[in-house]
Amino acid sequence: MKQDFDVLIVGSGAAGLYAALCLPSKYQIAIISKENLNSSSSDWAQGGIAAPLGLTDSPDLHGEDTIKAGQGICESESVRFLVENAATCIDSLVEMGVPFDRHDHQLAMTLEAAHSHPRILHSRDTTGQAIIEVLTARVLEKANVHIYEQATALSLWLNSQNNSCQGISLLHEETIRWLRAGAVILATGGCGQVFAKTTNPPVSTGDGAALAWRSGAILRDLEFIQFHPTVLNKSGAPNFLISEAVRGEGGHLIDAQGRRFVFDYHPSGELAPRDVVSRAIFDQGDRPIYLDLRTIAPEKITHRFPNIIEKCRNWGIDVFHKPIPVSPAVHYWMGGIAVNLDNSTSITGLYALGEVASTGVHGANRLASNSLLECLVFAQQFAKLIIENPHTLPEQPAGLLSTHQDWSAEMQKIEQIRKDLPILMWRCAGISRQRGDLQMALAQVKQWKQDIDNLQICEFLSSLHPLQVIKLENIKAQSQLKGAAEIQNLLDVSYLILMSALFRNESRGGHYRSDHPQTKPDWRAHTLIRHYDCWKSSLE
Repeated sequence: MKQDFDVLIVGSGAAGLYAALCLPSKYQIAIISKENLNSSSSDWAQGGIAAPLGLTDSPDLHGEDTIKAGQGICESESVRFLVENAATCIDSLVEMGVPFDRHDHQLAMTLEAAHSHPRILHSRDTTGQAIIEVLTARVLEKANVHIYEQATALSLWLNSQNNSCQGISLLHEETIRWLRAGAVILATGGCGQVFAKTTNPPVSTGDGAALAWRSGAILRDLEFIQFHPTVLNKSGAPNFLISEAVRGEGGHLIDAQGRRFVFDYHPSGELAPRDVVSRAIFDQGDRPIYLDLRTIAPEKITHRFPNIIEKCRNWGIDVFHKPIPVSPAVHYWMGGIAVNLDNSTSITGLYALGEVASTGVHGANRLASNSLLECLVFAQQFAKLIIENPHTLPEQPAGLLSTHQDWSAEMQKIEQIRKDLPILMWRCAGISRQRGDLQMALAQVKQWKQDIDNLQICEFLSSLHPLQVIKLENIKAQSQLKGAAEIQNLLDVSYLILMSALFRNESRGGHYRSDHPQTKPDWRAHTLIRHYDCWKSSLE
């Protein structure tokens, strides 16, 4: 296996794939995918991608909507950069062959919550899948891009002399190796698996944020978790997202009596910001809530939402005749690793992109369909990446070791915590939070972290030596080490979310404190964390 690259991209969603296409072709690039190339959150995205292309729309209007949704925490420069470069990215996708829906030969655009104009481009109700398929095909054509699937990044490799990032340690094909590069891009997505109810795929375990935090990077606004209001709520069914585009096309949220209760909370009703709609549903307690598509013309439902029709039919729901039972679930992480406009973090040589990054675009509450756009717009910045001091491996690596270790006896403890942690986080750091619950959850997470760190398998991971290649002779070892690495990441991210949620004594966007329900002017600030220090940084 090649061990020396110009650029390592950890993650294979829209952010990572598009970054690989944008990077100068002179660079040797490796994409590290924890599962397969089509297993990211991007591939699951239904609704679409926002861009101000309509005749009555403009980047200024798109920017205003984004900032309004972000509730005072957006970075205006980042938002302006996003909306002004949106059209270029859409042109690029169209040129590549992404099959966006059209109306009268023009790109079709629909409306979603908190948008003042229809600006959501879509490909039926599987937009993310359509984009990922095209990006994957283009990446596979690139001779300078090497793909490593079923591969887990275990740690960042820091240069001990200047603390810059010079690569990663990687678990791949029953072997642990150290890969060196002039630049490392974290594009690992979100942390939805921290919570019991999430629309995210199984790979979303907060890996990038945890890796960066353990290496001393600054992270930002981690308390802001976006809950998607409409996820299929049927016993035994997966947390299948019912796209916001359904409400944009005229679907109604109703209670068991057929009343559109969300108007009690916001004049825009179902098209209010996601945090408002999610809390409106949460406030109904155990009473069933439904999304009614019968208000939409059947032919439009058939054309726009074939995937939703099929998924619901599989669970005995005929959307043409019955409303869909729904409830909120964790969908998107507004916070992440703090980055500049060029995606650089506080660690030299380390970059972050997509959901794992905090660009300042989303503020306290992401505007619908801005996430795919953010991936693409900020990935374009890598076209200008200059690696001034490319790394080369020493002539003599540390050598090859073999291990026959079997940690089966410890996996039961890991699996139990993996089961209990999401339930704890959903209960204590979910849609509505308060100090006592957060403190209780934090104490439990700290105890679990200590328990996990004392396991032999985690001591093995912490003792890995740079450049030492370790061959795993036990066939179970790779899955065991992956499981151990993921629970460490999940616990670290849970700790960071809880610390940030306790620190912010107000309610704003995706962070609601029932004991501090008001939005406070003195908290118009970012929450920052480095190591175990937490502080706030006021916006200009």
